[in-house]
Amino acid sequence: MFKKILTLAIIVSFGLIANAQTANLILFTENGEQFTAILNGIKQNSKPETNVKITGLNAEYYKLKVIFDNQALGERNFNVNLALGEETTYSIKKNNKGEYVTRFVSNVPLDQAPSTPPTQTVVVYNTNPAASSNSNTVVTHQQTTTTTTNGTADPDNVNINMGINIDGMGGSINLNVSGADMGSSSSVHSATTTTTHSSTGNHDDHAGHNHPHNPAPAPVVYLPGYNGPIGCPVPMSPNDFSDLKRTVNSKTFEDTKLTIAKQVVSSQCLLTNQVKDLLGCFTFEANKLEMAKNCYTRTYDIGNYFKVNDLFTFESSIEELNEYIESRK
Repeated sequence: MFKKILTLAIIVSFGLIANAQTANLILFTENGEQFTAILNGIKQNSKPETNVKITGLNAEYYKLKVIFDNQALGERNFNVNLALGEETTYSIKKNNKGEYVTRFVSNVPLDQAPSTPPTQTVVVYNTNPAASSNSNTVVTHQQTTTTTTNGTADPDNVNINMGINIDGMGGSINLNVSGADMGSSSSVHSATTTTTHSSTGNHDDHAGHNHPHNPAPAPVVYLPGYNGPIGCPVPMSPNDFSDLKRTVNSKTFEDTKLTIAKQVVSSQCLLTNQVKDLLGCFTFEANKLEMAKNCYTRTYDIGNYFKVNDLFTFESSIEELNEYIESRK
């Protein structure tokens, strides 16, 4: 009976941790180029790798910068989409034009994710940049289970106290089970079991060493003065958006322009003014309307989206766009 209670307590404790809504991101280069991953401006892997798994991510969209170890390859900026509770894999490869792009490979629920191969570097997402160093610090994940039995001729209670400490972030679960049949005894038994798992990563030194902590980065303001709702996390840079407009405007047929614009926007984040500029690339009202619908959920300052109405000639287009927006709320 006691073993069943202990097993239940362990399952409950780990279930509470597993229920946290996080995501994993796997990045790898198809041709083995070594790279450093920067997520939302924060360096993740401490040295260039070819395959990196980033765990503990708590948002669905991130701005990714890939810096290649080979300086001749330079660096590239991308947006990556994740699903909380899942492990998503992207490859980094050259397209037919010889440009580096990211390509979605797969996603799988975290509890079904395959084990980590030895060739893959695993880092826990942190808002503090990973140190550019070859030194490794051991991070201890410690679980302590203490069981105390108050033995009498007919014991009434079994108390189980569990503590879980993951790199200094502690937690505990207390269970009191009545009526457990532990047998006759007049003594008190206490047993403590400690399991320690070690992993390598970039962490603070042990307590007692007086080293300064890296200050938390200030939040990035992408649109000064805007305090409304946010539709997506990191809007396109002016240079990237100029490239998009140039590519769209280089096409002769509106159907081709629409296809390219929708393809790019599906993995990007725009400002409302950028949406207006993009709609200006189209001549036909129907194409402007279709593109406006497509961009709505991919707009940073979504509270300013009413400004897109300026691009339409007919009231019916404005009404149809408004109905679409209401259906998305």
